[in-house]
Amino acid sequence: MAPPATTATMTPELFRKWRKSLGLKQKDAAEVLGLKKRMIQYYEKGDRNGRPVEIPKAVRLACYALTAGIADFDGVTPVSGPLPAPVPASGTVPVPPPSDPAAGT
Repeated sequence: MAPPATTATMTPELFRKWRKSLGLKQKDAAEVLGLKKRMIQYYEKGDRNGRPVEIPKAVRLACYALTAGIADFDGVTPVSGPLPAPVPASGTVPVPPPSDPAAGT
């Protein structure tokens, strides 16, 4: 017989710490988790209109996967991928250099 399942929770503080550990702004975290920025704000505050907000298991598992470098999953194979690059403090987004067709890139 399997041991009883434990209920894990992720506190608002741990959620915020997770986001910041990956260098994500709230907008970026929302994008990689497939959520609206407002939900990220609710999760970090811990309530919505005075009512407690629990971070769903699917979101907790997605946080774990992203931390492990898994950007997506097709049901069989984890897809590794980089997280979006954080926007520098200057507010400008770095632009990669153009590819050189002669170099084969």
